[in-house]
Amino acid sequence: MQLEIGDTRYFQDEPIPAETRLAGWSALVHALGLQTPVRHLSCISEKYVRGTRRYDGRWEIYDKRFALEDTLADHLGFALRHEKIDLLILKRLFDAIDPGDLAAFIRSTPNGAVTRRAWFFYETLTGNKLELDDAPLVKAVNALDPSLYFTGKAKLSVRHRVWDNLLGTGEFCPVIRRTKKLEEFIDANLSEQAAGTIGRTGTNIVARAASFLLLADSRASFEIEGERPRTERLQRWGRAVLEAGKRPLNQTEIYRLHRILIGDDRFTAIGYRTEGVFLGERDINNDPVPEFIGARHSDVFTLMTALNGCNNRLRPSNLDAVLQAAIIAFGFIYIHPLADGNGRLHRCLIHHVLAERKFTPPGMVFPVSSVMLDRIDDYRKTLQAHSGPLMDFIEWRPLPNRNVDVINDTADLYRYFDCTEEAEFLYSCVKRTVDYDLPKEIIYLKSNDEALRGIMSVIEMPDRLAQDLIMHIRQNNGKLSKNRRQGIFEELLDQEVAKAEEIVSSAFEDHDAEFGERA
Repeated sequence: MQLEIGDTRYFQDEPIPAETRLAGWSALVHALGLQTPVRHLSCISEKYVRGTRRYDGRWEIYDKRFALEDTLADHLGFALRHEKIDLLILKRLFDAIDPGDLAAFIRSTPNGAVTRRAWFFYETLTGNKLELDDAPLVKAVNALDPSLYFTGKAKLSVRHRVWDNLLGTGEFCPVIRRTKKLEEFIDANLSEQAAGTIGRTGTNIVARAASFLLLADSRASFEIEGERPRTERLQRWGRAVLEAGKRPLNQTEIYRLHRILIGDDRFTAIGYRTEGVFLGERDINNDPVPEFIGARHSDVFTLMTALNGCNNRLRPSNLDAVLQAAIIAFGFIYIHPLADGNGRLHRCLIHHVLAERKFTPPGMVFPVSSVMLDRIDDYRKTLQAHSGPLMDFIEWRPLPNRNVDVINDTADLYRYFDCTEEAEFLYSCVKRTVDYDLPKEIIYLKSNDEALRGIMSVIEMPDRLAQDLIMHIRQNNGKLSKNRRQGIFEELLDQEVAKAEEIVSSAFEDHDAEFGERA
């Protein structure tokens, strides 16, 4: 199949480097008018390039020795050999071309690794079958190179002689690239590190630390959404988070969690939404100005069924638990299946996967929402880096009720995505909870108990009042303020105050040296 690429100066608003021609995914998308962003831009120079390839902004420029004919076979082969896999482009490509042209490409090299992979991807992503006999009995190849990608449990597709090691199915399939950062996170064995921290700590301290971290995570998850819920609602949601992983993830469980989150369903229906949803602003007429639009409501059930199927495929695999959590949680937030509460349920799903895969110690919740709140700009950039480029390919119109109505087929935009950046961000949040938040809270509680015992040994007062004394000394940089001296602690003698300040300072010395003072 011949492609009409021609000479062009721009591609998807990016100027093309001088004296180069589009190659691979970029060439295919341009020539066929595919409605999809290209996140990895490639072109081939008309000159020699030192080291065979170099980068110029977002472009990867290949040496002239990679020169291609403008055919489907050449550019698809180039993309599958040299570029990062992009399942969304592949799916849109397969929908756009004549299946006979792809079959001819495969027949041209029936034993080839690239042609068999293209064949496998076509039948997996489209659900259609090409008019081809099964592949010859040759050595099977991997759908994804395990040295470049994190992969699922491989199963042989006999028809294609391809090991299906995808992380999902044709209906929902993210990919995660192997990066140095992710390899280092995994090698750190954070789960074992957390278990070791808890194993060296008494059960009473662990239980109190777990309670505090759970509350902190629940409160932060609401604050990310700009809400300050009543204590009762906060505690109810905290209990739901603590139950994460105890029930299988399916539609019933998502509805149960949604009901706990919403509480009062008079104004928000429980379950998958029945209309559009968007995030963004409104103009002067109160019409939507969306920054992100969720999947069409008519696609939500199918997409969520596929996401749950992906989770079921990954549960028994050897894929790292945090990577699985990133896939499921970020896949959920991109689909945006609920009318309200998507963000909090998205973060709850992180806890679900980590608990189910026994990454977190029993009864413990890593306060990843607290870290996300602290790093809110990074969190939003991570979400927008994926969702932003999709907006150019979502056609919508405003509705009389000031909502949005998506008018083109967008389901594939939510089925296939590169989850690498999301996995790196989530792992960095988990690392901070293990390296910092968990030990900080444990050492704080130990220090607080030591200070409490010390004060109670020299001053007779109720536990609650002694605890308040510690708090006020801590809040005022190790000294009890004059206002407090003239208030609830006016009965204390000067020497008693001085002794209490000395006890508190000594008890928290190690804590403050490592973590700084905590109000």
